[in-house]
Amino acid sequence: MPLGKFRFFLALLLAPLSLLSLGQAGQEADVWVRVLLQEAPPAGVAVGTPEGEVRLRPVPGGVWAEGRVVDRLVLPGPFRLEGRSYRGSLVVLPSASRLLLVNALPLEEYLLGVLPVEMPKSFPRQALMAQAVLARTYAISRLNPQAPYDLCATELCQVYGGMGVETPVHREAVEATRGQVVSLPAEGTPRAISALYHSDSGGMTAASEEVYGRFVPYLRPRPDPFSPRRAWEVRLPWGRLSEALGLSGKGTPPPGEGFSVLKRSESGRAYRVRILGKEVEGPEATRLLRALGLPSTLIEEVQPGPEGVLVRGRGAGHGLGLSQWGAKGMAEAGYGYREILGYYFPGTFLSELWVR
Repeated sequence: MPLGKFRFFLALLLAPLSLLSLGQAGQEADVWVRVLLQEAPPAGVAVGTPEGEVRLRPVPGGVWAEGRVVDRLVLPGPFRLEGRSYRGSLVVLPSASRLLLVNALPLEEYLLGVLPVEMPKSFPRQALMAQAVLARTYAISRLNPQAPYDLCATELCQVYGGMGVETPVHREAVEATRGQVVSLPAEGTPRAISALYHSDSGGMTAASEEVYGRFVPYLRPRPDPFSPRRAWEVRLPWGRLSEALGLSGKGTPPPGEGFSVLKRSESGRAYRVRILGKEVEGPEATRLLRALGLPSTLIEEVQPGPEGVLVRGRGAGHGLGLSQWGAKGMAEAGYGYREILGYYFPGTFLSELWVR
């Protein structure tokens, strides 16, 4: 289809899409976010728009779109990309030999595509509301007008599934907490926290030092009595451990040199480990253990054998901040979303993005 039949906006104003865009007097302000959906390969990609399909590919000097080359463009939405529908607009930016496909949309609409893939609709309403506030806070804390996008759409940020995953239950949780974020006291405007969450703490949340290597006052180890403490076990062949450490040899290591936990953190997680004679500590140990496929670093038992090591533990995720299954238990016990957030993030408070 000829390019002229599409309503392209070639003068793209990126910065306002990631800032508060003030409405008229008496109205709420809109906050826009920019979510990287994918990096399109050199072969290009097809995007479905209300007016038809548009084929795009990277070329020297910009973006090739239906026979015309532009330095960047915006396709109005809703649009479809690889079988998924999205609200807002698609911002297309050249990046070396690829295209950055960025979904720009209002924050509250973005949350409609996040909450369903981060927490099941079967969870209690108060747990869903706590998750909605955290997802909003996470997005707000990562707005960066100087970058080409604010967030990614995968578990490296928080998962975003577009319009196809939306449900009435999740929409209600988003609308019931509209504009609310978890903040720290600060001079002038409150500052949004780093709103981290995970699946199951295993009975005790982690401290920021275990993952970040630095102290964060609201990310402290706390008992998580409503955590299901799910047990797990993982078998790790010696060859896999050697490869992960960049070592040669796949034979059975000497006793005590295979895999051992030398020190535990305040939360009980493995803080210093010795694997095949090499010791790692703190965040480096956390990264290594998670890269090996352990669901968490809350290791309870290590059993070496001739072929490898059997590691047993409990919990799932990094353990920082809110435990989603713990929040479910708290909600079922009668706690409200404010109490849930206050428990997992001590010293914080709820603030609102807009003055009502």
